[in-house]
Amino acid sequence: MLRTLFLVFAKIGAFTFGGGWAMISIIQREVVDKHKWLELNEFLDLLAVAQSMPGILAVNISVVVGDKLRGLKGSLTAAAGTILPSFLIILLIAMFLNPETITSNPTLTAIFKGVRPVVVALILAPVYTSARSSGIGWKTAWIPLVTALLIWSKLPVISNPILFIILGGVLGYWLSVRSHKLLKKQKEENEL
Repeated sequence: MLRTLFLVFAKIGAFTFGGGWAMISIIQREVVDKHKWLELNEFLDLLAVAQSMPGILAVNISVVVGDKLRGLKGSLTAAAGTILPSFLIILLIAMFLNPETITSNPTLTAIFKGVRPVVVALILAPVYTSARSSGIGWKTAWIPLVTALLIWSKLPVISNPILFIILGGVLGYWLSVRSHKLLKKQKEENEL
């Protein structure tokens, strides 16, 4: 299991451009769809945990998935699988190419320009999947849209993403407590 976990995350780390969000749909496909290690809801919960942790999203999600599957050994194995390919690729680039070669080479420049739209699609795919699985529909789509607009507004206090993470957590907790109280009250009324 640890070997497979390492190889899955090494493959993801080696062939994904665009950072953590671009990796999410590929990780979901491998972990949820292909290997069936987690259910989609479990994966989305772990994604929320990984996003709230400091650090690189791709490493964070590999750590939480590895922990869920095999504990500390799974976390270390999945993280190593995610990090090692990128580290080796960057090491090779640093050894054999200097920065001027990369920026002045028209072929490399064209390749990176071609990869950009693909990265956008790889980022939008997990956003759409997460939104659908989280129950965001036409009635609640305004919440992430307004939040994004306020963050982009660059207003001193309102544009701080940490504020929205805290507010989201507090609001989610409050709604959960409220929902449990309503269910308990309905249950007591039904018993009478």
